[in-house]
Amino acid sequence: MPDTPQQDSPQQNIAPPDSRLALANRRIVLGVTGGIAAYKSAELIRRLKDLGADVRVVMTPAAQEFITPLTLQALSGNPVHTTLLDTEAEAAMGHIELARWGDLILVAPASADFLARMAHGHGNDLLTTLCLAARCPLAVAPAMNQAMWASRSNQDNIALLQARGIPLFGPAAGEQACGDVGPGRMLEPTELAHLTAGLFPRQLLTGTRITITAGPTREAIDPVRYISNHSSGKMGFALAEAARDAGAQVTLISGPVHLPTPDRVQRIDVVSAQDMYDASLGALKQTDIFIATAAVADFRVENSRNQKIKKQDNSGTIQDGRMTLTLVENPDIVAAVASHSPKPFTVGFAAETQDVENYARQKIARKGLDMIVANDVSRSDIGFNSDQNAVTVIWPDGQQAIDLASKAQIARDLVTLIATHYQQQHKNAR
Repeated sequence: MPDTPQQDSPQQNIAPPDSRLALANRRIVLGVTGGIAAYKSAELIRRLKDLGADVRVVMTPAAQEFITPLTLQALSGNPVHTTLLDTEAEAAMGHIELARWGDLILVAPASADFLARMAHGHGNDLLTTLCLAARCPLAVAPAMNQAMWASRSNQDNIALLQARGIPLFGPAAGEQACGDVGPGRMLEPTELAHLTAGLFPRQLLTGTRITITAGPTREAIDPVRYISNHSSGKMGFALAEAARDAGAQVTLISGPVHLPTPDRVQRIDVVSAQDMYDASLGALKQTDIFIATAAVADFRVENSRNQKIKKQDNSGTIQDGRMTLTLVENPDIVAAVASHSPKPFTVGFAAETQDVENYARQKIARKGLDMIVANDVSRSDIGFNSDQNAVTVIWPDGQQAIDLASKAQIARDLVTLIATHYQQQHKNAR
């Protein structure tokens, strides 16, 4: 028999991750097999999500006798997969697609029956089929009666799995549901979550929460017309991908652009500068680094019209063939972020057409930024709508030029530089 819920297992000597989001951007397929330890899977999902993981659950028929799919669906936020030959599931995320989706398949609890089938290459249910089809790593957390654990057959199966490089998490020793005492208990969920995080190498920005603004804003004149600029959003989207690849949890606040959302990035679409201001300040509680790449309109129309303005207009807007618009200043997003308490590490962008470095240094001092990225948008080979860029990164006591390169490469270089200064700032603050 597997675990009894009455007694906690002794903790092993493991070092918990040094980050609250050690599994940021990681996709975990959690396999749940039959046994009373399945009740721990609910808590395990919560702990994995606390560390930043996206979790999808696969349950064997025996597992559903101990805990319902609905419970695990509610906790994971994703549909629970239970059947190999399900036409509805195959139309959405079939078993091969699910195998490709995961960065890791973790089976917890892993029963003796499942370990035997896995060791000998069976594919007679959804979970074993996923394990056969997966290109990602596998890990198992055994849970069974101490006599079953110690049996020669089970130990042979364990040896086969370990010889293939499959990590074995546990089991722990303790009192079991049948009254026996010995090894066979599934490790506790917090410990399993930390061990899972330990399978992934720490990256430059692992556990860091980054908010990036990108693209233009549109300031309405009437329902048909608006004031905007030529920003394509390419630099901001490239930064979102580079930050994600460095392990950060990324929120991308984007004005109207024609770019697909980067994988594993949360996107918030906005239109006006006020929309972007509200979204940016709303994200600050979950932001360690704020990068303002958006080309935000400095001004908006004071009184935009609810109906399309006609050439023959009696409101006074059009006189003698001329349209008169009164503009008022928009809120300064990056300055508001930099003055927020607690303040995130704040990076601004300065798109200038002349005296680029001087204007950028004025802006970094005036707005209280930690860093600013300046580029000359008067050049036809870089900047707005181009796939290439060249920038100068400036901070209060230094600067560094990044020569002409693709925006993807510029983004990777910027993320490295931002991460270095952010980490140094935190080290000095300790």
